[in-house]
Amino acid sequence: MLFDSTGQMAARARDYAHKCGFKKALVGISGGLDSALTACIAVHALGRENVLGVFMPSQFTSRHSVEDTKALVKNLQIELVHIPIKPIYDQILKALSPVLGDASSDDVTQQNIQSRIRALLLMALSNRFGHLVLSSGNKSELAMGYCTLYGDLSGGLAVISDVPKTSVYELARLINKGEGVIPKRILQKPPSAELKPDQVDQDDLPAYDILDGILRAYIEDNKVPDEITAMGFDPSTVREVIHRVDRNEYKRHQAPPGLKVTSRSFGTERRYPIAWQGRDL
Repeated sequence: MLFDSTGQMAARARDYAHKCGFKKALVGISGGLDSALTACIAVHALGRENVLGVFMPSQFTSRHSVEDTKALVKNLQIELVHIPIKPIYDQILKALSPVLGDASSDDVTQQNIQSRIRALLLMALSNRFGHLVLSSGNKSELAMGYCTLYGDLSGGLAVISDVPKTSVYELARLINKGEGVIPKRILQKPPSAELKPDQVDQDDLPAYDILDGILRAYIEDNKVPDEITAMGFDPSTVREVIHRVDRNEYKRHQAPPGLKVTSRSFGTERRYPIAWQGRDL
């Protein structure tokens, strides 16, 4: 892993924000690890007085996410805006019901609606107050397309979009050694988008230690599937991961710019066709 430090990441974020004309930033805080790390870097970059946290719970937001968000914001000493999205979500489903009909809360359409509501609210606050929106998706999610166009992919700068999930944990632990600002439970609980009941990331993705090993070999080391399998990874998992990376190139072309952290980030360093059927695996 070639990241240097959260301090240097913060310096790059500050440089980018100031050159784009922004002195302040806002972060959608969910009670999860990615947004917690992004908020910490934002405070380091711009100062706590220049960072606004936005908490947008839904009916699927857990009690511990509410508590962990409050604890994080208290530790960072930043302002928090609390905007529940369920009333907006219900109205959108009502407006769409003549076309969509009744759908299960597990339906990906309804999950993505929640994400897009949050993006709309963040951009509204950005327009009104002149804050730069910092998105908080990590490299593992971006690689696999585990993100929503015009939802959590929205923003002005993707702070940790080149940081694999396993390294997100490393950076968070590094921050906590010095300041202890990220609540321990955020580091301990299973990652979840909380867009449907009892959801966890590993419902849809391989375990992150396995996933990040495959992604690093494929994206950064430019290894082919047989070489990755020879490293000890399950062949079917390798094929599925590579297929999803290839298939989701079109999403990454619509993502905000991000800070380069690894030896090969998405974008200009890794050019693939936006629309293609992928290789024969």
